[in-house]
Amino acid sequence: MSVQEEKTLPMGLFMDLERSGPIPLYFQVSQRIETAILSGELPAGSRLENEVALGQRLGLSRPTVRRAIQEIVDKGLLVRRRGIGTQVVHGQVTRKVELTSLYDDLTNTHKVPSTHLLALENRVADAKTAERLGVVEGSPTLYIRRVRLADDVPVAVMENWLPEDFIGIAPNDLVIHGLYQVLRSRGVTMRVARQHIGARKSTNEEAVLLEVEKNSALLTMDRTAYDNSGRAVEFGQHCYRPDLYSFEVTLVEK
Repeated sequence: MSVQEEKTLPMGLFMDLERSGPIPLYFQVSQRIETAILSGELPAGSRLENEVALGQRLGLSRPTVRRAIQEIVDKGLLVRRRGIGTQVVHGQVTRKVELTSLYDDLTNTHKVPSTHLLALENRVADAKTAERLGVVEGSPTLYIRRVRLADDVPVAVMENWLPEDFIGIAPNDLVIHGLYQVLRSRGVTMRVARQHIGARKSTNEEAVLLEVEKNSALLTMDRTAYDNSGRAVEFGQHCYRPDLYSFEVTLVEK
């Protein structure tokens, strides 16, 4: 999603604000901005004017405007980006808990995935990696670290460890394609995965990479995927922006 010029919201959106009615002003402002986004009047990539300027034009306090905008951020329709401002997005990527890659999920939801490759290097397996991959501690592995973006907005920081026979994967392959696409091109058929979903606060580096505030809450996912012979082919530790990403689980009564 390219960064567009700051867009001044038309006053017509707010002409019918009820300043003495029972409905809070922040909610009325929020609803009108949300309507403009959903109607396409504010297309994806539009950058809103700052809260001070909008508040002055509407004769509203900055806390009122800030709360209105936060309501829409919480719904995943707006995103605050460090150094850029508040920008319209298409909403959250909702990932069903299935054996798919983030790259596939973004493509399937009509978003344009892209990747910043941060690291691609050979590493010896520590105790945890060795256990997850089913290899001897100290064995060679391929370590990959990436930032995955959707429509040019960072969504996740992803770390992966692969067994020794995958050493040699080209950096460009990981920039152009998703990891699972690369593995499938090498004849890997993934059948099952063990996965743990959690949450934690961001590190300072992750906050910069994901363009969020320091100590922001992040979703986390640890996964070990196995091929059709039962061999572990990748171990991943990923963290996601919860305003742009969520997991969906179907529960069935036993």
